[in-house]
Amino acid sequence: MRTHFLFLSVLLAAVAVSSAAEAGKLPVLTVDTAAGLTSPNGAARYATLQEAGGTVVLRVARNSGLVFASGFIGGDFTIPVVAYDGSAGGLSRDGSTLVLVRPRAAVPRVNTPFAILDARTLRVRSVTTLRGDFSFDAISPDGSTLFFIEYLSPDDETEYAVRAYDTQAGKLLAEPIVDKTEPDEDMGGNPLSRAASADGRWAYTLYDGAGSAPFVHALDTVGREAHCIDLDALAGRDDLPDLRLRRGSGSLAVVSAKERVVVIDTATFQVGEAGRASSGDGTNGRWPAIGVLVALLATTAVSLIIRRRRRLSPV
Repeated sequence: MRTHFLFLSVLLAAVAVSSAAEAGKLPVLTVDTAAGLTSPNGAARYATLQEAGGTVVLRVARNSGLVFASGFIGGDFTIPVVAYDGSAGGLSRDGSTLVLVRPRAAVPRVNTPFAILDARTLRVRSVTTLRGDFSFDAISPDGSTLFFIEYLSPDDETEYAVRAYDTQAGKLLAEPIVDKTEPDEDMGGNPLSRAASADGRWAYTLYDGAGSAPFVHALDTVGREAHCIDLDALAGRDDLPDLRLRRGSGSLAVVSAKERVVVIDTATFQVGEAGRASSGDGTNGRWPAIGVLVALLATTAVSLIIRRRRRLSPV
């Protein structure tokens, strides 16, 4: 009975967090936890669960709930959220590297801890603390470069810089990542939605512009450079929080619930209007509800096993 109650409690908590995030009431700055993260081949799902003294990390089969691998890391860490629509990040396209972040307890924070894990075995490769207030943004396809958002003002979360972290050197690159065609232009805004290229090289983020025209930040995670694509046609819309990015063949679309509003050529970054029916399903590639339930149950079960083993271990 107690086990069943625990399962129910975990599920209810997950539904509460997910619902609030869906409604856009929980900013990315203060809610870092994602319900899970799907592997590039779609076969597995990554999930975290806070345990006494640390975090349980799981790689679970999406369909059956079979636990492929599990790990434990001291301290609180979670799969990062990269946009208000609940998009999760932290897994390299080649499936080799998983990045976790420390959940935010205050704004601003003085230090930002993050962990790099082997995505296959879930063994911890390193735990690093950045001095300053950061959130995770993206990862290169081979996991060699991480990208973080550095918040520059304690009073304005829309004032930020994109920073690259070299995992081999173990340090941030000195210069922020900027659009070289507009190096002096200040970027600002709230991340509304995220999409990525099929090979994982490009991370596209729709920003609301913080009072100015919305734009898409196109981050080349291999070339370590960025392009800002202004979307003047979206200025003044009252449904900005509900817009989503959808990747197509050679294009990127900004869609509302019923239509494509803007289409971007990903080769030239040219913008065109396209008011026709949206092919998106509104889920932004999120994990189906049944998958969430399966992984949460599996996560809780592993947690209970770990607790039991600890109780039975000789002192």
